[in-house]
Amino acid sequence: MKGWKEVQGAYADKENSEEVIKVLSYLEAVEKVKHSADEMEVSHLIEEHSLEREQLLTDHLKSKAVWKALLKEMPMESMLRTLGKMTADQVLEPGSSDVAEVCERIQSEAALKKAKLHPFSVLTASENYKRGQGNRGKVKWEPDVDIIKALDSAFYKCFTNVEPAGKRFMVAVDISTSLSSVVKGTAVSTAVAAAAMAMIFARTEAETQVMAYSEGAIVPCTITEGMSLRQVATELVKIPSGYTDCALPILWASEKTITVDMFIIFTNSACWHGEANPAECLRMYRHKMGIFSKLMVCGLTSNGLSIADPAEDRGMLDLCGFDLGAIEVIRNLALDLI
Repeated sequence: MKGWKEVQGAYADKENSEEVIKVLSYLEAVEKVKHSADEMEVSHLIEEHSLEREQLLTDHLKSKAVWKALLKEMPMESMLRTLGKMTADQVLEPGSSDVAEVCERIQSEAALKKAKLHPFSVLTASENYKRGQGNRGKVKWEPDVDIIKALDSAFYKCFTNVEPAGKRFMVAVDISTSLSSVVKGTAVSTAVAAAAMAMIFARTEAETQVMAYSEGAIVPCTITEGMSLRQVATELVKIPSGYTDCALPILWASEKTITVDMFIIFTNSACWHGEANPAECLRMYRHKMGIFSKLMVCGLTSNGLSIADPAEDRGMLDLCGFDLGAIEVIRNLALDLI
């Protein structure tokens, strides 16, 4: 808190333990890198003390040598976030050993498990990278084919990182509106996001029903272990689109007497719910089945939803937009943690 000089003064005349010496050496490196304009010195400090990008000056990040030093010990999530930047700055050049090393790390099951990466995190990184430009469009790059293949492989390998909630789920995807729009704040299309979430639940939760629904029509979708994300997306849109009716999945489960602990509905932004009110349908379903079923409505492109009744019912919730945090909210609602 008092600055590096005060630290030096406080510990200069003491017999310091090996641990304290390590900490002092690290802090000295952090301080030294702030005032260095020598890319070789900065690279050396990064490699010796495992410094990260956030500890460097903006000017340091203009150097390929500095990026290469960072890449050696870069945490997995940081690496996924900066793939585009490193490709744009030609740190990662097609066919190079650096690209080969990055691809190997991205596909390493041990590395993915250690980083505890969720499949949706990898999907977001992959779609952002494929886009070929940053969110503001200033940084542009030509996506590397090998990196794209590695990201696709990592997506499927990360399914083992998902901890099951152990509940009975129904994942219902609304195909009544166009699924070609993009989830807010990402490069992921709503069709891909919905398909990915359907896959994640189908593969990680033992009791999951995946449904596709539209006006007056709802059909079960079979998602097998060997299906690709593209195949799942195709499976979800096999019925014609019409008006939105978010009550259909609940009404279908009630009619078929299927026990569901939690209904998860994915839609774009449509908030019209047809003739039947989903909140009321859920209450009737609970009464019929004798369980406190829950409802989560995810408006992937929405600024505001009013389908669920969270004010009066702790078992219902509307979500606007979608990211990794939304997945945690779904899990917590299922497990009665919120």
